Amino acid sequence: MRLGITGASGFIGGQVARLAAARGWEVVPFSRQPRDARTRRLVPGEPADVDGLDAVLHLAGEPVVGRWTPEKRRRIMDSRVMGTRSVAEGFARAAHPPRVLVSSSGIGYYGDTGDREVTEDAPPGRGFLAEVCRAWEREAMEVRNARVVILRIGLVLGRGGGTMQRLLPVFRAGLGGRLGSGRQWMSCIHLDDIAGLAMWAIGQEGLVGPVNAVMPRPVTNAGFTRLLARAVHRPAILPAPAFVLRTLLGAMSSLLLDSSRVRPAVAEERGYPYEFGNVEQALDEVVR
Repeated sequence: MRLGITGASGFIGGQVARLAAARGWEVVPFSRQPRDARTRRLVPGEPADVDGLDAVLHLAGEPVVGRWTPEKRRRIMDSRVMGTRSVAEGFARAAHPPRVLVSSSGIGYYGDTGDREVTEDAPPGRGFLAEVCRAWEREAMEVRNARVVILRIGLVLGRGGGTMQRLLPVFRAGLGGRLGSGRQWMSCIHLDDIAGLAMWAIGQEGLVGPVNAVMPRPVTNAGFTRLLARAVHRPAILPAPAFVLRTLLGAMSSLLLDSSRVRPAVAEERGYPYEFGNVEQALDEVVR
């Protein structure tokens, strides 16, 4: 198996690359500035060279963390739309195109779900991230000569990067607490499972379209806070009021305050074997 990975140096991409290599797969990373003969170019506006690969996992994109200034919003949108378009054009031009494209998206597609549980059949929601995800997925679905799977990724829990890299020092110092009301739902997935799910999707013949990349049981923010505090053996009694988050973070506060109650119906129906099926298991592994 020759697997091309865009964003191979990132938090998720690096884990996929390690797991793929452990299985004996050949990993072909993509980069804006290749530093060796093995790495291929991925530059928005240029068709990506995907010729001869068996599958491509497309993860590259501007991080969404940071104040959403007009320029930041533009980079978030353009990196995903133009980067995915380059991958899609590469598939169209390849003499020997990959059989599978697994392209990332996010559960931001659904917007603020409140207490309503959503699955892959739910319509898109409202808000900036929902707009980004819709545009992002449209570009991936332009690929006609391969099977296309869209991973709508939730909050990734893992060591050495992502959200936990920011949260753990705060909670270990005893300064953690719920965000806003704490009633908003959080749909998470362990780093090992998002990497495993991506590789699983490549091998699932007949699987096409969106797959919610989250664990089966979401938790509220208050529940997440209690579990993380317990895992690090510290109190979590300093809540961050919603108005403070909105003042400090602006529109980006929606990442923390919107509710995402998402069920991975496709993964459950097809029997994906989760290593970490709930947040408690995942947090215990991350902090140990």
